Amino acid sequence: MPDLEFPSSLFPAPSEPPELMPEMRVGIILSPTFSLLPVASFLDALRHAADEADFSRQIYCSWKIIGPTEGEDVVSSCGLASRVDSAFPDPCEFDYLVVAGGHLPECLALPEETLDYIRRSRAANVALVGICTGSFILAQAGVMENTRCAVHVEHSRQLRALFPDAIPVTDQLIVSDNGIFTCPGGSTALDLAFSLIRSRCGRARAVKALTSLMVGKERAAKLAPDREYAHLFSCGNSKVENALGIMESHLSSPFTIKDLAEQVNITPSGLLAAFNRHAGIGPMEVWRNMRLSHSRWLLLNTNRTITQIAYECGFSDCAHFSRWFQKKYGTSPTRFRMVRKDSPKAT
Repeated sequence: MPDLEFPSSLFPAPSEPPELMPEMRVGIILSPTFSLLPVASFLDALRHAADEADFSRQIYCSWKIIGPTEGEDVVSSCGLASRVDSAFPDPCEFDYLVVAGGHLPECLALPEETLDYIRRSRAANVALVGICTGSFILAQAGVMENTRCAVHVEHSRQLRALFPDAIPVTDQLIVSDNGIFTCPGGSTALDLAFSLIRSRCGRARAVKALTSLMVGKERAAKLAPDREYAHLFSCGNSKVENALGIMESHLSSPFTIKDLAEQVNITPSGLLAAFNRHAGIGPMEVWRNMRLSHSRWLLLNTNRTITQIAYECGFSDCAHFSRWFQKKYGTSPTRFRMVRKDSPKAT
């Protein structure tokens, strides 16, 4: 059997990333018999939001499996194991501490060191996240007093009996209360991840994760009703819809209309005609507007430099970025940020 070749035309190397502090830093505690689906959903959402295309570098988001002992294997309820990346670091290294529950009551067999780390994270104002029966573990650590949490209806009675100070909610997929975020598990962890990514990294990063994970149109519409060019994702033209998905996954690295058309199996002129018919403008203008919209959010919600924002939004340099930003918004990026620095956060 001949050796496979991997030409750069099919597998392009990622460009050199800028030196950035990730906007979303996540520590994850896995309990014994943790549920694999919610953990995998949450992690893959982070992975796709963290970088362009499918390169999976931890640029805009970072994550680490943590526990009492580095290198220890934690076995999920289905038998697959995950290795602890690091012993418990300073809680302030993270913006969120995710506690992944599992099969009851086995998932509650945690050492006091783990429960103490949860308490220390709470004291350090790190946002706590409980997925699946992670709310039980948070209650076990004593941080859920008079706090609402999302639980599966099958576990509501158990939570009330074991931890009467916690308030179970069975009719919501995501509950945020007292700085603690919870979901009942399963695929709802993806909804929660999307919500947190959007809050920390902006709509474009969150939508990129949705697109890469091939979330269905109806669910995506509910999760991101204000998605850029949302109406085009159900325009009925598969070439336009597929091209939009590629655009969302490559905000930092746009390519030519010829390459874009090739990826959706249409001629460049055919793709241009399809976009003009359904959007009233060409694909390159749609793509540029997506990138400019994300740059606007970054200017208002992060401390990144103009150069860093230009890179993340796919512009060759500051001058190129500033020229297009001025054309769309009528002011320079620097002036836009300065005038609005005291305004509420943009979406």
